[in-house]
Amino acid sequence: MSDPFLGLTMLVLIVVVIVMGFPTAFTLMGLGMLFGFYAFYNPAEHWIDNRVFDLMVQRTYGAMTNDVLVSIPLFVLMGYVMERGALVDKMFYSIQLSFRRVPASLAVATLIICTFWGIASGLVGAVVVLMGVIAMSPMLRAGYDVKLASGVITAGGTLGILIPPSVMIIVYAAVAGQSVVKLYAATMFPGFFLALLYLVYVLAWAMINPKIAPALPEDQTRVPVASWMRRFQALYSANMLVGLLRALVSPSKAMAIETDDGRLTYWKLVKNACAALVPLSLAAFTLALVWWYVVIHPQASTQTQAPEGLEELGAPPVDAGPAVANGPSTSFYLTFGIIAVIVAAVLVRYYRNMSAERLQLVKLLASSVMPLAILTIVVLAVILFGITTATESAAVGAAGAFLLAFQARTLNWKRTKEAVFLTAKTTAMVCWLFVGSALFSAVFAILGGQALIEQWVLALDMTPVQFMILSQAIIFILGWPLEWTEIIIIFVPIFLPMLRHFDIDPILWGVLVFVNLQAAFLSPPVAMSAYYLKGVAPPHVTLNQIFAGMMPYMLIVILCMVIMYFWPGLTLWLPRYLYE
Repeated sequence: MSDPFLGLTMLVLIVVVIVMGFPTAFTLMGLGMLFGFYAFYNPAEHWIDNRVFDLMVQRTYGAMTNDVLVSIPLFVLMGYVMERGALVDKMFYSIQLSFRRVPASLAVATLIICTFWGIASGLVGAVVVLMGVIAMSPMLRAGYDVKLASGVITAGGTLGILIPPSVMIIVYAAVAGQSVVKLYAATMFPGFFLALLYLVYVLAWAMINPKIAPALPEDQTRVPVASWMRRFQALYSANMLVGLLRALVSPSKAMAIETDDGRLTYWKLVKNACAALVPLSLAAFTLALVWWYVVIHPQASTQTQAPEGLEELGAPPVDAGPAVANGPSTSFYLTFGIIAVIVAAVLVRYYRNMSAERLQLVKLLASSVMPLAILTIVVLAVILFGITTATESAAVGAAGAFLLAFQARTLNWKRTKEAVFLTAKTTAMVCWLFVGSALFSAVFAILGGQALIEQWVLALDMTPVQFMILSQAIIFILGWPLEWTEIIIIFVPIFLPMLRHFDIDPILWGVLVFVNLQAAFLSPPVAMSAYYLKGVAPPHVTLNQIFAGMMPYMLIVILCMVIMYFWPGLTLWLPRYLYE
């Protein structure tokens, strides 16, 4: 039986019941079973033969056999192990010292950590709570404005669901039938671009009104330098890199220096020299990797193809035509050369003033940031370059998270059990949501609700731009009472069939939805980021102050969406370059 108005009633009821506080997954299944029983009802059959029960089994089996969802528990486990392993304290300290001369240095360090940690974990609640514990009190003690401190933490914490690897992207890929790999590539630049907009806003606000972020006292910006480094500089050179290289050649004077752990050893000289060369190594490796991927890799792939002139047996001769020049264009070589010169100039200036403080900062960053950075880059690179599937990459990330936590000696048996339990809980929630959503969507379509909405939208005779604005505005409004899971699973499938009619790329539209859903965590009254932060903030910080601090970032989200629409290459360039 087709009754479109019953379908619309389902849609209204689901919003009302969720806002009342009922569990989303079981509400979806309950309404799907109730309305499906009516849709399939046949008086001539016994009620137990109603086909809604068969539909429930089919949809449940379909969700359980969805290969895309396998990566969710592994990525979630990776995030919870990172969070329970408490690896962020030293990272925050080292980054804060690195940006100590920048206005609102604590806020800038908090935003960078939120972005970086969000990439590693992909869990909004974990990042907001963790940074609320670590960064909120230091900012308030330093005299920072409450709205600035709360806004940076809540807005920065939401970036984890946008920048891959993100569970939200995997859920959308399963719902929309899109490639997870392409969606990961498409969200890379928009995610970092939104973080850059947040950073520009914080710096601009701090420079316009310095009272909201007073400068830190000298004792909080002083880099802790070991006493042996001062004696080492007096013996060899004020430039630590020059001094270490000289000491490696003639170590006798250096090995007579006393340190807190005894005499300075040759191995310690080697480790400090390697630490000093970290910036040079990273720059050289990055440039070499880009050169290999753009210049050498395509040529190697071409050489592995069939030799020129070799034809299939029995096929007529084919004129190959004029030879086509392979390799990148001249503009790439020019751009690469300019960037290489700029990087070389920056490195020369950096190493010319290689003081003991600068070396100590490099060591702090190398020990706290580099292990997590390497793990994150490896997890993303093996996906984007097609080396592994998303599921295999998630397994690598989860194993790497355990190794990092064990190396830091911060993960005990109790924390491991908590991480595994929370992973199972989150995974079960997502799977039940998929089962409920699949049943709800099927019944909604059977009743004719989907067709009615499509007819209504098409009757408006909108342009693609108007449809894009309408769809994103509806999702933005839904973000106020609902969370991203309900929006992606319930309402996004309603818009997906219409994208083909308006000739809109589902990847571009999906990334716009991801950015839009940043507002779902920043918009009252649900605004889960605010409640996460309120739970760990000092008692005098009110919920209204947190809400006020989040409001400007909602406007930044809208600005980012406008830029993405008028400049679609920001989203689509990387997936097209890698996979087309």
